[in-house]
Amino acid sequence: MEEAPPATTKPSLVRRFVRYPLIQAFVGAVMVLGALATVSAVNNFIGPRVTVGRVAATVIELTAAIVGALAVIGAWKLYKRWIEREPDLEFASRGAVPELAAGLASGLVLFSLVTGVVWLLSGIRFEGVRALGDTQFTQWATLAIISGFLEETLFRGLLFRAIEKVSGSWIALAVTSAFFGAAHIFNPDATWFAAVAIAVEAGILLGAAYMLTRRLWLAVGMHAAWNFTQGWVFSIPVSGTGQPIGLIRTTRAGPEWLTGGEFGLEASAIAMLIVTAFGLALLAWVARRGGFVAPLWRRG
Repeated sequence: MEEAPPATTKPSLVRRFVRYPLIQAFVGAVMVLGALATVSAVNNFIGPRVTVGRVAATVIELTAAIVGALAVIGAWKLYKRWIEREPDLEFASRGAVPELAAGLASGLVLFSLVTGVVWLLSGIRFEGVRALGDTQFTQWATLAIISGFLEETLFRGLLFRAIEKVSGSWIALAVTSAFFGAAHIFNPDATWFAAVAIAVEAGILLGAAYMLTRRLWLAVGMHAAWNFTQGWVFSIPVSGTGQPIGLIRTTRAGPEWLTGGEFGLEASAIAMLIVTAFGLALLAWVARRGGFVAPLWRRG
């Protein structure tokens, strides 16, 4: 006598709803932003009530930024376990140190290259070096850490992956690049060219960095180092956030297409050309490794 096949439990309506990639991405964004907001609220509550010296204040502020980054990673791991129900590959410890280091180094070198070319074209003048204590080191280190971890988790970890699961890598790259550029249009001194430049140069570069490793460490390092180098090393506005007081005193002169104006070098045509070329080279590397995902309708 044949045995009846085992009964299967049909997933609940809620579970089936949460399986949609974009719904999962939305839930993940809420979790990540909520974790970071909680750390920020605690820091804002405790910070003004603690009287410490300048060095201790710097340590506390940097520690808060690191705790915020860890909160983003922790929320991500909970998201992967509870919502996607998959192992965490994106923030896996494997490859974390070398990939983060490679990202930090490449972000530093890439922005320095852009700055050097603009200097050769007389768009930037170097006017001396400030003492470390006279700079905004803590402010820009904090911004670099938080922006790197938060934005890469949201745009590449959540949005890119959600779109790629359905529409494939090319559409995911195009959509996330467009959204990444549009997210900067409301910044002070932003222009439509600045938004397009960020969409093209940073969208392609950071998307390719994720696709190359299928982890977020490389993209996080690039993003953080770019912002830190721009603001603290070269005293150049970062996406319209005002005039930084960095290590090297600089002034910008020339047309906005060359210098990016008050928005920063991200809106420079030079940055657009150099960074986009680097991003396309990474994409070619991804293609050689077979790293592109086909749309769902071609995968059957």
